[in-house]
Amino acid sequence: MTLRVAVVGSGPGGSSAAEVCAQAGFETYLIEKNLSNAKPCGGAIPLCMVDEFDLPESIIDRRVRNMSMISPSNHAVDISLTNQNEYIGMCRREVLDSFLRNRAAKQGTHLIEGTFTELKRGTPYTLEYRDKAGRAHTLSADIVIGADGFHSKIAKTIDAGEVPYAIAFQERIQLPPDKMAYYEDRAEMYLGFDVSPDFYAWIFPKSTHVAVGTGTMSPNKDGIRRMQQALRARAGDKIAGGKIIKIEAHPLPERSRPRRVVERVMLVGDAAGYVTKSSGEGIYFAAKSGRMAAQAIVEAAEGGRLPTEAQLQQYVQRWDKQYGLTYRVLSILQDVFYRSDATREAFVEMCADRDVQRLTFDSYLYKTVVPANPLVQAKITLKTLGSLIRGNALAPT
Repeated sequence: MTLRVAVVGSGPGGSSAAEVCAQAGFETYLIEKNLSNAKPCGGAIPLCMVDEFDLPESIIDRRVRNMSMISPSNHAVDISLTNQNEYIGMCRREVLDSFLRNRAAKQGTHLIEGTFTELKRGTPYTLEYRDKAGRAHTLSADIVIGADGFHSKIAKTIDAGEVPYAIAFQERIQLPPDKMAYYEDRAEMYLGFDVSPDFYAWIFPKSTHVAVGTGTMSPNKDGIRRMQQALRARAGDKIAGGKIIKIEAHPLPERSRPRRVVERVMLVGDAAGYVTKSSGEGIYFAAKSGRMAAQAIVEAAEGGRLPTEAQLQQYVQRWDKQYGLTYRVLSILQDVFYRSDATREAFVEMCADRDVQRLTFDSYLYKTVVPANPLVQAKITLKTLGSLIRGNALAPT
């Protein structure tokens, strides 16, 4: 039996899943409504993703080694990576997604440019889609992977459950070379109710432009416009006179969906709800979840068997075991430090400590917290408590 796998959505999650399935010898199809699509995204990826997913240098527009954390009162704390081999990668999603998609195709994945319309459950499943000319087509598959974003049609088909979401809004602003020089290896995070009542705002460097954006749980367009204006004002001369070349927005899930595997249908990436609180990171976790889901299929299908739901659930169990604590901790940090401008000031103050910076970078760059010695752990704990007290974060609201 040759297993047939259909993946809907060719972002990092879908392409990574398709690549593994094709490598395993499965008949793999990757359906994407627009192969030229550029997903709205901040585009920051951790160092571990570059190595783990064997990304070439051409994918990375900028190597950020300096991060400016700017408090509501405009007090700035500069965080720097002193090891020149370490960096946060900044990429354009149209470049990254195209590379991962084409690599999956080289492994034998069949790329289909079409709009997925319906999934009919059964053995096998029947997927319906329309090509760019509007013609209807069907495709049979034994296993379906939904990597079709937060508004996932696959998730709705399997009644995966609804989750709250935030809106990420950004402008791509082209700057002259002298102003881009400031952002050569620097990104900025702005905190304050004026630029984001729920998260933070950012200026991330790309090839010849910067991504200037904010995140909020309020879908109010006028509110988002005011936040963006406030961000531009606080950035001041650094981006003044820049040319807006693109405006984009997309939803970010606030937590994992209650059901991520039903029968032989699996969800990965944003469709599964894999975006972290506090940081809003999703690229690495999308690619990782796609790979983990596909690996579960490969294991379960050994010997030509049709995997069962119980076998495919191993993917969810492994995911929650490996990353569940990370998501819970970041959720707590968001609830605590983003609750008021006073607590945001406390958060930026805390980030001035070198041990806190090292711990933060290690957890982001490598997705693991390097254990500090007991004295450093005690120091960080006391400093955190002190910052919380000064920011009234421990007091009821």
